[in-house]
Amino acid sequence: MEVINFAKTPSLVSQYMAELRDVNVQNDPLRFRRNLERIGQIMAYEISKLIHYDTVDVTTPLATAKCQVLSEQLVLATIFRAGIPFHQGFLSYFDHAQNAFVSAYRKYREKENFDVFIEYIASPRLDGKTIVIADPMLATGASMELCYRALLTKGNPAHIHVAAVIASQKAIDYIRATFPADRTTVWVGAIDDEINSHSYIVPGLGDAGDLAYGIKE
Repeated sequence: MEVINFAKTPSLVSQYMAELRDVNVQNDPLRFRRNLERIGQIMAYEISKLIHYDTVDVTTPLATAKCQVLSEQLVLATIFRAGIPFHQGFLSYFDHAQNAFVSAYRKYREKENFDVFIEYIASPRLDGKTIVIADPMLATGASMELCYRALLTKGNPAHIHVAAVIASQKAIDYIRATFPADRTTVWVGAIDDEINSHSYIVPGLGDAGDLAYGIKE
């Protein structure tokens, strides 16, 4: 299983990551959502280099050109609600992709103990397709695994791309242990070393859903 960490090589992702983390810039939810979207776009471009293409003849006003077009059916999956702007970044590049949506939430048993529940799934058939599962924050990896297990009820994909803006090292280790190593690639903007007692990534950036869409009651 390959893990691509964008933080290892400075790029525009580094700039967007700095703004996402900055408490002063976070006061602008429009910019926060836009930065999630832009990181999704950059990851989509990098993923596009690893998928398959066919050569086709395209008629121009003057002649016929040999062009490369996608030959794989992609499915873009996201976890509500923070994943929506991140997902939109992928969709703006893979505009012919099919889409899947999963609702996962934490149900607290005690102040610092919770279970993750899947409440909703809408997905096309996945057999033999390439799937991108996008969630901005990969804290423990449990929500991502449950999302993947739920999606498997719709078929067995040929390859899985797991995409996150920030992940903890614990979550990366968890994904390595629970996803098929020969068919999974992980893309992440940065990997932070810690998660706190509430399972928030440290330093992280806070609650991505609240920062994107407002505080929930």
